[in-house]
Amino acid sequence: MEKKEAKMSSQKKRPFQIEAFKHRVVVDPKYAEKTWKVLEDAIHEIYNHNASGLSFEQLYRSAYNMVLHKFGEKLYSELVKTMTSQLEEISNSIEAAQGGLFLEELNRKWAEHNKALQMIRDILMYMDRTFIPNTHKTPVHELGLNLWRDVVIHSYEIQSRLQGTLLAYVRRERSGEVIDRGLMRSITKMLMDLGSSVYQDDFEKHFLEVSADFYRLESQEFIESLDCGEYLKRAERRLNEEIERVSHYMDPRSEVKITNVVEKEMIANQMHRLVQMENSGLVNMIVDNKYEDLGRMYCLFRRVPNGLVLIRDVMTSYIRDTGKQLVTDPERLKDPVDFVQRLLNLKDKLDKIIISAFSNDKTFLNALNSSFEYFINLNSRSPEFISLFVDDKLRKGLRGVTEDDVELVLDKVMMLFRYLQEKDVFEKYYKQHLAKRLLSGKSISDDAERSLIVKLKTECGYQFTSKLEGMFTDMKTSQDTMQGFHEAHGSEIGDGPTLSVQILTTGSWPTQTITTCNLPAEILGICENFRNYYLGTHTGRRLAWQTNMGTADLKATFGKGQKHELNVSTYQMCVLMLFNNADGLSYKEIEQATDIPASDLKRCLQSLACVKGKNVLRKEPMSKDIADTDTFLFNDKFTSKFFKVKIGTVVAQKESEPENQETRQRVEEDRKPQIEAAIVRIMKARRVLDHNNVVAEVTTQLQSRFLPNPVVIKKRIESLIERDFLERDKADRKLYRYLA
Repeated sequence: MEKKEAKMSSQKKRPFQIEAFKHRVVVDPKYAEKTWKVLEDAIHEIYNHNASGLSFEQLYRSAYNMVLHKFGEKLYSELVKTMTSQLEEISNSIEAAQGGLFLEELNRKWAEHNKALQMIRDILMYMDRTFIPNTHKTPVHELGLNLWRDVVIHSYEIQSRLQGTLLAYVRRERSGEVIDRGLMRSITKMLMDLGSSVYQDDFEKHFLEVSADFYRLESQEFIESLDCGEYLKRAERRLNEEIERVSHYMDPRSEVKITNVVEKEMIANQMHRLVQMENSGLVNMIVDNKYEDLGRMYCLFRRVPNGLVLIRDVMTSYIRDTGKQLVTDPERLKDPVDFVQRLLNLKDKLDKIIISAFSNDKTFLNALNSSFEYFINLNSRSPEFISLFVDDKLRKGLRGVTEDDVELVLDKVMMLFRYLQEKDVFEKYYKQHLAKRLLSGKSISDDAERSLIVKLKTECGYQFTSKLEGMFTDMKTSQDTMQGFHEAHGSEIGDGPTLSVQILTTGSWPTQTITTCNLPAEILGICENFRNYYLGTHTGRRLAWQTNMGTADLKATFGKGQKHELNVSTYQMCVLMLFNNADGLSYKEIEQATDIPASDLKRCLQSLACVKGKNVLRKEPMSKDIADTDTFLFNDKFTSKFFKVKIGTVVAQKESEPENQETRQRVEEDRKPQIEAAIVRIMKARRVLDHNNVVAEVTTQLQSRFLPNPVVIKKRIESLIERDFLERDKADRKLYRYLA
């Protein structure tokens, strides 16, 4: 009883399973042979397209029973033999196919093999699901593919012929022939179905090698016979063709490999020659605005290593050379407005190229900006010329232009302004030019003037524009003052001259050397009246007349009683009023009577006597220039179709060299306190700092206005040491200490 219990408990632990019948099943010794013969005949019939007469249910049961009766190994090995023999026959029939029929025969037999394989797999499904996994053999479908690969595709004759035929099809298509892409797709798909290594080893590897040779030769041929633009078109076309070819009948993973081949052979290996190509390379494309070609070059070159770097370097070199030529050409310097306009035209041209052809690439924009900054600062007069350009535009150049267009021009000016290293020099000139515009009432738009000041303020801060804003404040205050004066003294003036005065705060306006000028007696009286009124209403102020900056309207009567109103400068008024009491005067007599500085007087007489249509005086002898020995006569015969005649002074458009030197000196003087203030700020914060770091930090702080010269910084440090703001370290002479 105990033994039995022990046996039962051990049985409980065993997993539940169904066992086969223990009694012996008598099997016909030739059972396996007979059954396999039936299956073998069926396989032959399937390959011979006679499957319709077969009973698949019966065949399935036969295969099932063979596996069940432990004949799985025989079934499997016989299947391999039979399929191999069938495929050898197929291989022979494919090899026998002539010429263009080869691929078609291969494709047809492949389709038949796949169909047969499907039926065979269905018949042997039980073996596929039980015997094969248990014995780790290759499943039927995979076995069929492997046998096709080894017996058919890798037979020596077919393998080399298939490879040659596929490559020949590609070659024909590249040369413009139309090929059967559907057939190609079927064949390459067959290779892929047989495994990626088959596709790669039997086709792709050779395809890439042959393609490299093809494109190497073609690129050599193209580079010798085509210009750069045409070459790029062909390269782009070839690249697109290969991408399309892959999409039609290759493994998608082949795309990156074949495009790499085309890129290397047609672009990377030729890019230096293409960019530098005579008469059609990158520089010629930029000069001729070939946006489409440039865009194509950018798209192709970005596909290869260092392609864009090469374009950028060549473009940068071109911009710098062009810009340098532009800013250093003596002919260009004669006309500041044209000088700046050419800079803007160059910038517009290059901006358009970068936006439309180079996808607004930030690295190209940075290269453009650094190039402009480089060459604009090669010419020390760039700040003055940019200010003169603004002056021209705000006097007359933007008259009748829409508000948006005015803003556009001002934005372009600001863009050039940002490139300037000496922004304080621009400020100096801009202040002078703005003063002249405001005082002569020549500005076309107050809004435009204020808009530019706002832009400058945004760019450089309040300090940069505070004096400019002060100038506008003075103009408004002057209007109020004049209104008060006329209300108080209007009745006293009567029929005498009318006076309009602008009162300028000394610190806000450009410093002018006060030049005395003898005003006509008629004017002196009313000027004195105004002085008394102003000083009477404002205590602690002083007035100094700036006669060099004023204008006057004169009524004049010429021969035959013809009357005109002349709009002239204060200096011109002083000269013309002399001719009320004399018909002719020598240069020396005019100089003595008016006390106008010689350079101003000569410009003034030139505009009165030498400008056609404005010559209210006659000069003897007649010539363009004024000499000390000249005599001037009232021109009785002066006529004009206008009642109001404006006689402008012959303007010194840009400063003469001595004037330029003087402005430079004033700028250098103005910089000294700014440099000192920066040094003190830095030293106050750092307490102790070595010389090199002081120079570096001062440069960083001031570079938004100008680039300070290290030599000047050193001199300012010396000056601060002398005045006990700093001291040198006793041990290290290059170390400075801040003295509180």
